[in-house]
Amino acid sequence: MKISPSLAPPEAPVATACPPAPAKSRFWPEGWWKLMEFRIGILPLPVLVVLIGVLTAFIWADKFPAAGKTPNDVCTMLAVLAVGGFVCAELGKRLPVIKHIGGAAIFATFIPSYLAFHEYVPAVIVQSVTDFTRATNFLYLFIACIIVGSILSMDRTVLIRGFLKIFVPLAAGSVAAALVGTAVGTLLGIGAKETLFYIVIPIMGGGVGEGAIPLSVGYSEILHLKQGEEFARILPPVMLGSLTAILLAGTLNFVGKKFPHLTGEGRIQPGQHDDLHPQQEEITGHLDVSHIAAGASVAITLYLLGVAVGTLPPEAFRLPAPVVMLFLAVAVKLASAVPPLVQHGAGVVYKFFRSAVTYPLLFAIGVAMTPWDKLMAALHPANLLTIVATVVTLMTTGYFVGRWVKLYPIEAAIINACHSGQGGTGDVAILTAANRMQIMPFAQIATRIGGAITVTVALITLKWIG
Repeated sequence: MKISPSLAPPEAPVATACPPAPAKSRFWPEGWWKLMEFRIGILPLPVLVVLIGVLTAFIWADKFPAAGKTPNDVCTMLAVLAVGGFVCAELGKRLPVIKHIGGAAIFATFIPSYLAFHEYVPAVIVQSVTDFTRATNFLYLFIACIIVGSILSMDRTVLIRGFLKIFVPLAAGSVAAALVGTAVGTLLGIGAKETLFYIVIPIMGGGVGEGAIPLSVGYSEILHLKQGEEFARILPPVMLGSLTAILLAGTLNFVGKKFPHLTGEGRIQPGQHDDLHPQQEEITGHLDVSHIAAGASVAITLYLLGVAVGTLPPEAFRLPAPVVMLFLAVAVKLASAVPPLVQHGAGVVYKFFRSAVTYPLLFAIGVAMTPWDKLMAALHPANLLTIVATVVTLMTTGYFVGRWVKLYPIEAAIINACHSGQGGTGDVAILTAANRMQIMPFAQIATRIGGAITVTVALITLKWIG
């Protein structure tokens, strides 16, 4: 008997395994770990909150002598710099437009300067940060680790070719910037001599210690004026030139993202590669902590050798310690005097300082070395236009001449920008804004050697024309 399909009994449902109920998420410890992974800079959010609370308590207690004074030991100072630097940088990273032109570096440097000048930062913190920064001079530890680590990660052949090539756009940019800057200042009524010696030359003089101070001493002796007054005239263009370079370097980083064929993302010429493959974020092999410590010791040793060599006679031929260290590091690399694992260790030290120390250092620079009132003193429209014209010409010339000598044009322009920076502090800010800290060795050439040549030629010229 045939049964109609419509009358057939329904098939028994197939048994399926019920999915297990999702495990209830626990706050401790999984939720807490997620919270700890949310970081401001390198600081986990709970750690940042605790640090702010503790530092606030210290500052409050400082107002009451019976409660004790704010500690000024190295741990407290590192906490202050980390909180200030990473919070300011985070603000710069999150603002529209600004975040694309180096906002993190700008905010980490100039917001502290503004706050300190207007006394929004407690005086005890300003004094402690200033004393700590000047007493430890840890800027040079930073530069040493950045330079040595980046050089030891470079290809030897490309390294020497890059050092030779970089002088061409640097020299061409310096001459063009001097001519254009002087012409613009003259047309705006400042006067050719005033523009050249008090705006253009200070911008390219190598910063404050190696540029503004020697220039002010030389000007005062040649012109029989007071050195302090000359320094006050020279300093504002140095600072505003550096700020302009930071903004433009950040802009070039943004342009490089849109037009990747114009940039090597930190490599200065096409075909450049690294023997040790530092692009790998995780270094494999037998690298251990001792190799990292050895890499740091190499950096410190080369810096101290630079200090020692820089004191040898004759005085007229002495070079700043970072410049001597730079050439020693190149010699060590070319001679293969450091084994590969120690070179890897130096690379790890470089990465640590780049990610963990940059913004705290910029915060210290802003508080201790960037007087806000001097920066504002140069905001006269004619001065400002002359400063911008000088820096733009310097970088534009570097861009096109760098391309002509087979360098990546954006990297060449950024290196030229460092010639208009505020010395070593300016190099850190400019390269941070450009996200190209690995070209610090070439930036030091532009800043130190380019600045020294600029100051020497300026003083000889001024003495000749009277």
